[in-house]
Amino acid sequence: MEDNESTAVLKAVGRQIKVWRETAGMRQSEFGAAIGYGEEMVSSVERGRRVPQPEFLDKADEVLGAGGKLAAMKQDVTEARYPKKVRDLAKLEDEAVELGAYANHNMHGLLQTEAYARALFAVRRPAYTEDEIDRQVAARLARQSVFERVPAPLLTFVQEEVTLQRPVGGRMVLRQQLEHMLEISKLRHVEIQVMPTDRDDHAGMGGPFRLLKLRDGKSLGHSEAQLHSRLISDPREVQILEMRYGMIRAQALTPRESLTFIEKMLEET
Repeated sequence: MEDNESTAVLKAVGRQIKVWRETAGMRQSEFGAAIGYGEEMVSSVERGRRVPQPEFLDKADEVLGAGGKLAAMKQDVTEARYPKKVRDLAKLEDEAVELGAYANHNMHGLLQTEAYARALFAVRRPAYTEDEIDRQVAARLARQSVFERVPAPLLTFVQEEVTLQRPVGGRMVLRQQLEHMLEISKLRHVEIQVMPTDRDDHAGMGGPFRLLKLRDGKSLGHSEAQLHSRLISDPREVQILEMRYGMIRAQALTPRESLTFIEKMLEET
């Protein structure tokens, strides 16, 4: 776990499960067999090293006769299983009335399908374990609830042309990703634009970033590099990002032209 808050939550849940199991007079192997999990998994959960799935907690509650006390921890565990930087970013996105994002290397996280996100995390180096991939994918997909918020925020995205061509996860995964983008673009509060590779004047050469305008009127920027994620709150720096994003959108294809472009890429994929 990469932050103390998550670690503390998972260890507390693990201790509770252990107490209920021992009170029931069950060994880890017996308990695991009763709920459909291996002894190693039970041991890891009780030590706070593995994140229990909701089904694990539901079955544990039933088998141990906890009366809903273990099942009630599902929400806490769900939040704890996401990386801290993702939880922090999700909180900001929940407060945003407007979000703009420029992506130049792969599809922006809010636009990704599950298969595309899984393929991206699978090629990370050093390699993630399967549990880590599941955790990262679940966190990324959970953030996409921003599309369903009421009142709906304005969401704009500018994607480099190459992101529509790079076959992350293979040809079928890319096809599904392009189809997903076309579906999302039908939402009235979403605009997707494509930045053609042949543009000789490009305000986004400094790399990807996003802008968030919050309900209280404050504007923030966010950038992510190889090993670091940075929140930008200095008004002067945010102003520079706003200027760059405005120019990027002006230099890119219009939303309508972009949809036609994506449809063409889908036909060719």
